[in-house]
Amino acid sequence: MTALKSLKAAALFLFFSLFYLLPLNGRLLWQPDETRYAEIAREMLARGDWIVPQFLGLRYFEKPVAGYWLNSISQWLFGENNFSVRLPSALCTALSAALIFWLAMRLWKNRQKAWAAAVIYLSCFLVYAVGTYNTLDPILTLWLTAVMVGCYEAIHATSERRKIIAALLTGAACGMAFMTKGFLALVLPVIAIVPYMLWQRRIKDLFVYGLIILAAAILISAPWAIAVALKEPDYWHYFFWVEHVQRFASDNAQHREPFWFFMPVLMAGALPWLGLLPSALAQGWRRRREQPELTYLLCWAAMPFLFFSIAKGKLPTYILPCFAPLALLMAHVAIEAVHQGRWRMLVTNGRINGVIGVLAFFIFIYVVLVKPVYEPDEKIKVAWVLASFLFWSAIGWWGAYRDPQGKAQRWWLVALCPLLFGLTVGHIVPQKNTATKQPQYFINDIRAELADSHTILSNNVGVAAGLAWEMKRSDILLFARKGELEYGLSYADSAERFVSAEQFPDWLNVARQHGHVSLLLLDGRPEWLPPPDSVATPKSGQTKDRLFLLHYRQTP
Repeated sequence: MTALKSLKAAALFLFFSLFYLLPLNGRLLWQPDETRYAEIAREMLARGDWIVPQFLGLRYFEKPVAGYWLNSISQWLFGENNFSVRLPSALCTALSAALIFWLAMRLWKNRQKAWAAAVIYLSCFLVYAVGTYNTLDPILTLWLTAVMVGCYEAIHATSERRKIIAALLTGAACGMAFMTKGFLALVLPVIAIVPYMLWQRRIKDLFVYGLIILAAAILISAPWAIAVALKEPDYWHYFFWVEHVQRFASDNAQHREPFWFFMPVLMAGALPWLGLLPSALAQGWRRRREQPELTYLLCWAAMPFLFFSIAKGKLPTYILPCFAPLALLMAHVAIEAVHQGRWRMLVTNGRINGVIGVLAFFIFIYVVLVKPVYEPDEKIKVAWVLASFLFWSAIGWWGAYRDPQGKAQRWWLVALCPLLFGLTVGHIVPQKNTATKQPQYFINDIRAELADSHTILSNNVGVAAGLAWEMKRSDILLFARKGELEYGLSYADSAERFVSAEQFPDWLNVARQHGHVSLLLLDGRPEWLPPPDSVATPKSGQTKDRLFLLHYRQTP
């Protein structure tokens, strides 16, 4: 038995390594998210200021600091590279899977369900995609998963001592979640747990252990919250009113989407386990009275999903915390089906993946033929995409196979469906998109001109972040467009970090007296280019797709 446990643990580690660790350095950083978070953490490490986040040397109050801390520590340990900036996301996803495993054992005392829940979670397409991407969502999801696991233990532990310890640990996780993404981290657990506690008629426990959790969360987060307020008095005003109220409720919220936006995201994100999802939700609802733990999981999945659906601003990654309870529900229904010999659902799930792979294969061929997505010399990229879809389909059909006794013993193989796509995604991006979405390509081509420049400007924040990350300098100036740095540029001591199109000719005459000047433009449209009759002709001009470089030599 011990040997079997060790074998399963080794197989899961190999699975995680192939899915999550191997791809981390296999592609360049994407802008704006990956270049932004990599650069903020690099600047924090370079400045030695672990309290106030800065981006391109400007105040950046959109998020708290805990996510940047993890990223900075990773860069300190493994160097300033693509692997180190994505590693926190991958490790946090792994720790979330470990918590899911532990909770499955706590709920059902069934190791098969625990292993299945961890594998299902790690292979869900949205979890996998975000878990190898440098963003704060996997970090937040880890803390929220810890909160929900800790709350369940605080509610159902058999001794008062274990209840209090669980509540304290839950509060610590809640504090870390708050320091990763702000007040949202306090809202999500509350809207998930309160309905369950009301249904269980445990109002007293809700208040008693709720107060312990709140106290622990305050103790964890208060030192930084006070320190940042002392250094930057406007931090909390901007962070609360702009980043929370406007983003989630106001008419001018960022990323406005309709109410139903997350439905297709949920379906695509649940692949390759989409065939299990309807049964998992239906069974959880039908058995909610006889199995109260299913109600807890349903509240955990449904309430944040509804909250984000109601909010005006939406991004696909917002519902990532919903996938932990969904993985538990799907593992529960899958292993129950195995024990009862009900193979139809598991076979259907494999067939769904087989059909999806085939459909994606032919849809991609149609798109490539109708629209010139790839250049003629990029046939190898097209081949890799097609191979990924065929691999997905083949694994799906293999997982749907029934042996002569009618058993679908390979149903779990569908976890491998996204593997080839994940390993090759960094090498299949069309050339016309690599320069703009992965600016490191072009930056490396023009590194000599940039290294020779006293001043560097860009009209795009994501590209500017890529410049700062690659050149290891935070003094990149913004040209013509302020973007998400408008707030940081509003401070009087940061005014010189922005140059408008109208100011540029006169500004350039002065700047060239101090050294060479490089201007890297995204979408080099004529209205953004310096008037040729009022400035010196650039020494060199290089272009790649939608990126355009102007390099001005120092005035003799």
